[in-house]
Amino acid sequence: MTLLSDQADDIRALVGSADPGAVWAVGGPDGVHAASHATDDAVFDVGGLTAVLALWPALGSLVEEGALRLHTPLAAYGEEAAAGTPVGTTAHHLLTHADGTAALTRLAEHLSDSSLAELAATRVWHPLGMIRTRYADGVLHAPLADLVRFLSHLLAPADTDGPTGITSAWTAESLRIRTGELTPARGLLWHQAPHGVWAYPAPAAATGPALWVSPGRRRWAVLLPTLPPGRHTTLRTAFRDAAFALP
Repeated sequence: MTLLSDQADDIRALVGSADPGAVWAVGGPDGVHAASHATDDAVFDVGGLTAVLALWPALGSLVEEGALRLHTPLAAYGEEAAAGTPVGTTAHHLLTHADGTAALTRLAEHLSDSSLAELAATRVWHPLGMIRTRYADGVLHAPLADLVRFLSHLLAPADTDGPTGITSAWTAESLRIRTGELTPARGLLWHQAPHGVWAYPAPAAATGPALWVSPGRRRWAVLLPTLPPGRHTTLRTAFRDAAFALP
């Protein structure tokens, strides 16, 4: 679904008046439909998106190759994989809980015998052409162009130089409610939001960068704000609503 020119103008006016320094883009599987004027060489702190840019696709690649089964207790993968988790905990449990990312990172590193940074670079970022996405001083950084590649591929997995961990099957499994009637509703690391949209981080998160994707509308959005937490929550909600409003 292509963003109409008046929708793009509305988003531009919205973000420009609320947070002139913010970087944003809205697009689809074919790339960007509208965006802020970020310089091509600018690299941004996207540490708040590490779970979805690195961990989520890395786990998808392990599931795809059969090294990880979501409903198998972690103890089956060895004591190190299950350390610090309750008996019977599975990867599915951790993927649907907000505080499960540390244990999931340990699991991914245990199964791959490599750090998450190495695993994501080899299996996700490099095959997608995200060659400038990397850790610096322990924090994930990426340019807007790399985030666009990631989100566009998520909506329409295309041929790459190798597996990316973002297959149609893994995306479909992740972007559906996996928590039954519990609230808030969650998928696999992704969070349900209004308008048939999936978000990371959770819609209630108060600060930092955010991603949204709607397979049904074939649209994604990204916002890298500069606002302090109190004002950022309002902008995030308004930006999401404007980006995914039906024409």
